[in-house]
Amino acid sequence: MIAANVAQASAPEPPIFSTVLRPYRSLSSRGFGVLMVAIGACTSAIGFAFWFLGAWPVVGFLGLDLVLIQVAFRLNYRAARAAEEISLTRDRLSVTRISASGIAVETGFNPYWARLEVDRHPEFGVTGVRIASHGNRLDLARFLGPREREVFAAELGAALASIRASPAS
Repeated sequence: MIAANVAQASAPEPPIFSTVLRPYRSLSSRGFGVLMVAIGACTSAIGFAFWFLGAWPVVGFLGLDLVLIQVAFRLNYRAARAAEEISLTRDRLSVTRISASGIAVETGFNPYWARLEVDRHPEFGVTGVRIASHGNRLDLARFLGPREREVFAAELGAALASIRASPAS
């Protein structure tokens, strides 16, 4: 009977609030392929026109433009691999930031001391969300739009309030 009680006590508590925030990318990989084919077709048509006019060096610059556009999109998609994982239990508010290169850094707060700070602009809505505790501040949801930040801040604020309102067990 004692072993069962120890196992129950050491079992991890399920999170009260948990979410993973990722940057939004409106163009899928298939859409990227279609876009690159369309840009390539336009570039080829323009290149042939300049070739026939005798300005053949322009073709090389148009090809360079195509390569630079592809590199820019690839870097953008690489940056989209970044994420923020937020998990709230009765004992800990954990924020794990995962960079585009896959490096994860975790920051923890006591949920009873953590304050949710929300910056609002009358015209643009929520411009910033951060967790503050004991002089430390951590910005959250920087890559979300104002509406998404508003929803996130409301949900996290409600979860923090519910923890503070219920007695510790």
